[in-house]
Amino acid sequence: MSAHPVIVGIAGGSGSGKSTIVAELVRLLGLGITTVIRHDWYYRDLSHLELKDRTEVNFDHPSSLETELLVKHVMTLIAGNSVDAPSYDFATHTRSSATIQLKPSQVLILDGILALAHEQLRELMDICVFVDTDVKKRLERRLERDSGERERSPASVIQQFKSTVLPMHKKFVEPSREYADITISGGHQDSATLKQLAFQVQELLAKRTLSTS
Repeated sequence: MSAHPVIVGIAGGSGSGKSTIVAELVRLLGLGITTVIRHDWYYRDLSHLELKDRTEVNFDHPSSLETELLVKHVMTLIAGNSVDAPSYDFATHTRSSATIQLKPSQVLILDGILALAHEQLRELMDICVFVDTDVKKRLERRLERDSGERERSPASVIQQFKSTVLPMHKKFVEPSREYADITISGGHQDSATLKQLAFQVQELLAKRTLSTS
């Protein structure tokens, strides 16, 4: 009988630095024992809409994500089975025909803006983390990412940030902070708190391994 994986949920506003923190946590824990699953892979496929209509969808509202499929996939990984996670094309707002194969591991990291806002997903987590970063820094990072990786104009990025990102952050993301066991500053390298988080994961993992041996 294998130990139940330790599940860490990492949430925070768009551009808060979650990906950087996840990468460092994976490094601290060891690549061989961690699997990362990202909530934004699970955006709903909008191929049935015209491209101009796709851009009008509120991608910062929880309904834009197929979280029920993510919950199913997490439970499958907990059971010790692999999953084929969806791959999302942010330029066209559609799912790719390719998938991302994820294998079960000792530690599962759930990364997503709304990771702590969904009760059923949150109940699967052992440790809930919120990444706290000021709004100016988050907008700077969003501009850099979306105008580069996602081929969007700076003007459209700023407009979306003001019209949907900030309102949805206040309504859904910020309130989910109350569920966090640990808050990490994403404005700078919060290495001490990150090391503390890694230690907690390792402790929990050791306890579970011992109980199944």
